[in-house]
Amino acid sequence: MNYQDTINWMFQQLPMYQNKGKAAYKEDLSNTLILAKHLNNPERRFKSIHVAGTNGKGSTSHLLASVLQEAGYKVGLYTSPHLKDFRERIRINGKVISKQFVIGFIKRNKSFFEANHLSFFEMTVGMAFDYFAKQEVDIAVIEVGLGGRLDSTNIIIPELSIITNIGLDHMQFLGNTIEKIAVEKAGIIKGNIPVVIGQTQKETQSVFKEKARLNNSKIYFTDQLVDNAYECDLKGSYQKHNIKTVMQSVYVLRQSKFKVSENELKKGLLKVVENTGLMGRWQVLQQSPKVICDTAHNKEGLSYVMEQLQSEYFNQLHIVFGVVNDKNLDSIIPLLPKEATYYFCKPNISRGLDANILKEEFNKNNLKGNAYVSVNQAYADAKSKVKKGDLIYVGGSTFVVAEII
Repeated sequence: MNYQDTINWMFQQLPMYQNKGKAAYKEDLSNTLILAKHLNNPERRFKSIHVAGTNGKGSTSHLLASVLQEAGYKVGLYTSPHLKDFRERIRINGKVISKQFVIGFIKRNKSFFEANHLSFFEMTVGMAFDYFAKQEVDIAVIEVGLGGRLDSTNIIIPELSIITNIGLDHMQFLGNTIEKIAVEKAGIIKGNIPVVIGQTQKETQSVFKEKARLNNSKIYFTDQLVDNAYECDLKGSYQKHNIKTVMQSVYVLRQSKFKVSENELKKGLLKVVENTGLMGRWQVLQQSPKVICDTAHNKEGLSYVMEQLQSEYFNQLHIVFGVVNDKNLDSIIPLLPKEATYYFCKPNISRGLDANILKEEFNKNNLKGNAYVSVNQAYADAKSKVKKGDLIYVGGSTFVVAEII
């Protein structure tokens, strides 16, 4: 198989959360442990940092990877989902995994995957760990895919665990309260491994403290320790939380003999896009008319983004918007501006919510616009109707942003 054949097989033959939803979610780590043993436990052959959270874990992972690169380390970075190319998920010093490695890894292990009914995510995690081990990275920043306790990445023993924050997302898997979701995220806290918490939340503070106590893990609440955020090339006021989390994480890593100077910390925060290739976080696609996209897709994330939109200057706001079909619309519709013109669309995945259903739900709340058969058609119509001084925002789902970047 060539690269495209390999990717098609990965996407089509095995359950994958971003396409299938709950059907792809596994209730334990047995498959991942079987795979790790089959691969000779590559996760034991490199140091790692584990990053979980409802919002900000992707940005935080990229921010931290950039800082560690500036400090001279060879840094693996594993994140999900990708926007344009599967290989974005697995990088070393910002460079994506080679097509040859992807092809070879699947070819060598395809019969094992099939015999053990491994999920897309399980074999992707295995690929990342195998790649990082063979490339002999100094350290890898590993982003949790979903939850924490039962996530396929949760077989690593990291140098540091990070939990950015907790919000009501993926409730069909993780629980229907902040406290229950916090328990799942706290599953990445390991014995005698320090943990950094990005934001103190009254519903979760006791959960994290108790889990840290049971594991004899030092716990640091970033917002109680770090006052001012350094400058960063990632735009969006909401990034200040992630920046502070990374600053605190670096302070903790220094205690583990990682050498990162204050200058390297500042420089890494200013070169995140250049160093890691991050896309889709308050990304300005063009200036005239101004087009901004962001992958925020739940209540907490969208509340930050809508707040940021209010600081922009524009005559009329045009919003290209689409979601997946398990999205709790009641939690996000109240966050969105009624005076905007909406262009409703369905992301091109099986889980995408029909644009007409989305339009109907928005109309009930006096948010008006038209439905389109595709993201690209909605975006094209928005660009055709925009006038001088107007602004276009594209979002609602990672998959909507992926189609227009």
